[in-house]
Amino acid sequence: MQRIKLKYTKGEEVKFISHRDLMRAVQRAVRRADIPIAYSQGFNPHMKISWGNALKVGATSDGEFAELQIDGWVKPQELMDKLNRQLPKGLAILEANLV
Repeated sequence: MQRIKLKYTKGEEVKFISHRDLMRAVQRAVRRADIPIAYSQGFNPHMKISWGNALKVGATSDGEFAELQIDGWVKPQELMDKLNRQLPKGLAILEANLV
């Protein structure tokens, strides 16, 4: 298992989406980018992504954090590039570092 900490921005274009919608957008980007993310075990598996505190609706930020657990090995820069190609306008990964 590999853990990668992401620093992302939530810009003006997406400031009115909720935290749950933001999580869903990132999860879709992970699937579209074909990143080998780890899933929880059980009846209803979900992606192992740890999120920082939620921003209120209408707020923007240049420094929010999330941590992904990868099932395998991916270079952090490669993961960042793949995700940025799939994320909607207003969401962008600024940094990706190994934990």
